Amino acid sequence: MSAQATDVAKGSPPPPPHNALDRYFRIGERGSTFGREVRGGFATFFTMAYILVLNPIILGSAKDKFGHVLSTGQLVTATALVAAVMTIVMGVGGNLPLAIAAGLGLNAVVAFQIAPMMSWDDAMGLIVIEGLVICVLVVTGLREAVMHAIPQALKQAISVGIGLFIAFIGFVDAGFVSRIPDAANTTVPVQLGGGGALSGWPVLVFCLGVLLTIALLARKVKGAILISIVAMTVLAIVVDAVADVKSWGLTTPKVPDDVFAAPDFGLLGHFSLFGAFAEVSFITVVLLVFTLILSDFFDTMGTVVGITAEAGLLDEEGKVPNLGRVLLIDGAAAVAGGAASASSNTAYIESAAGVGEGARTGFANLVTGGLFAVALFLSPLLTIVPLQAAAPALVAVGFLMMTQVKNIGWDDFEIAIPAFLTIAVMPFTYSITNGIGAGFIAFVLLKAVLGKARQVHWLLWAVSALFVVYFAIDPLEQLLGVK
Repeated sequence: MSAQATDVAKGSPPPPPHNALDRYFRIGERGSTFGREVRGGFATFFTMAYILVLNPIILGSAKDKFGHVLSTGQLVTATALVAAVMTIVMGVGGNLPLAIAAGLGLNAVVAFQIAPMMSWDDAMGLIVIEGLVICVLVVTGLREAVMHAIPQALKQAISVGIGLFIAFIGFVDAGFVSRIPDAANTTVPVQLGGGGALSGWPVLVFCLGVLLTIALLARKVKGAILISIVAMTVLAIVVDAVADVKSWGLTTPKVPDDVFAAPDFGLLGHFSLFGAFAEVSFITVVLLVFTLILSDFFDTMGTVVGITAEAGLLDEEGKVPNLGRVLLIDGAAAVAGGAASASSNTAYIESAAGVGEGARTGFANLVTGGLFAVALFLSPLLTIVPLQAAAPALVAVGFLMMTQVKNIGWDDFEIAIPAFLTIAVMPFTYSITNGIGAGFIAFVLLKAVLGKARQVHWLLWAVSALFVVYFAIDPLEQLLGVK
């Protein structure tokens, strides 16, 4: 952080405010300037703008239980709208440089785990419920109690497992990895490319995208992920024009006749608050909502603490300023995301790019949110991105989430085994819920076997019991005659 920001953080007298905006956002008091805030807002947007492409691709590539697919154009509008509104609300209400947008891990849960069980309206209703529960937990103070019940190593393992899951989705979407249909004498469930070999222009674009992304990340280039997506999209457009490729998949890299278009708000308000209860069992709904809450909880807390610490905004006791309002706005962002069919929205770690450019206040969010609002009118341009150009970003984000694995105590079997099961089961079963359940159950059982059952918080015992029921739900329903 800058020396000026450090001095302010240590309690030196801040300069007098220049105007009402300076006074409200405490820009000078926090050692920043309007110029730094604007640069920080731009940096944050260009670092996280990839979500305008990835969220529609992830949600738009999945079918619900009835075979319905969400419109990519409408998803772009919903994604940009919620990000714009909630980022600005966070800036004005929380006064922290924390941008908000659709969470990558959470949208993967919605697309590949929840939607196949029910309609899209029902799935988005669960997101709304998740956000409402988070808001209630914040208001009642229970959020901290629930967080303390889960060991830190398991929280880290959940993030690592989600990272591997996201990376695997990227490999599959790009055609780098494909499933081998069940057949006699099949030795492995998946294979490299098609037929065990990499071939075709689309896969080459993906491979080049991965190489470019990791090179830019290694050189700490701001906006590395976005640069890679744009570069590979341009390459894909050229390749498609020259070779007339037919195997791009969901989206084809062809330049649209019109770059600008009016936003399509058709998905707004399309959610059913209680429809999920008619499609799956009550215990399944509870566990799905719990999974969403768990992911949102710890992603948000880690992001908030990390960004404010980097900005030098923590007080002497290490507390985050305006934490209650920040967490409440984050919960409201989940509600807004579900209500707009954009999936749960949450604070973004990419906000660190803005802090690196000097942002220290919520004024930077006004800039970032304004840029998301401009993106509302660029949906035709954004929907030409093929999966092969966007998938490297999933792999890169998976890597970034994977880095937390170093913080797990692998020498302590009591935590290492549950952490390993959490990490391994998620991608292997294509389910975040399964990974969390496997880790929790293993953790409480190991504690019980070692005579340390009293060390486990009662909330963790209760949640683990729910997971046991969840894993045995089919035979239990048959036994009870409710299936």
